[in-house]
Amino acid sequence: MNYHKYYPIDVVNGPGTRATLFVSGCEHACRGCYNQSTWKLDSGHLFDDAMAQRIIDDLNDTRIKRRGLTLSGGDPLHPQNVDAILALVTRVREACPGKDIWCWTGYTLETLSDEQLQVVELIDVLIDGKFEQDLADPSLLWRGSSNQRVHHFNEKATS
Repeated sequence: MNYHKYYPIDVVNGPGTRATLFVSGCEHACRGCYNQSTWKLDSGHLFDDAMAQRIIDDLNDTRIKRRGLTLSGGDPLHPQNVDAILALVTRVREACPGKDIWCWTGYTLETLSDEQLQVVELIDVLIDGKFEQDLADPSLLWRGSSNQRVHHFNEKATS
């Protein structure tokens, strides 16, 4: 898997202060997408064990308390990203107790494969659905268009 950008301190992509990883690769090609540079699977940088460890170290850094990890992109649930994302969220769950995990995807919950659902079982909040420019609404919380849905799997992650 490749990643396009990593923000060790982010206050925009989910509640509280977070670490945010924008992965590379998206097959949805939504009209009006603000992250078109992340669509190609081979764009950005190789995601490796050192990067995964950096995320865990940042999440556990007591100098800057982070509420959790945000996964966006591109699409973290792109079929070619799923194995690496599953390994990452598994490591975060083990090494970072109490941190929440949010994930944005253009797929809908009902269409996810068994492999994608393994990731979903380990996260707290999933925002699903393609961005639809005709349904864009800047007043929506955590989503760009009204067709997208916010699924809360852990109520602690919503407050």
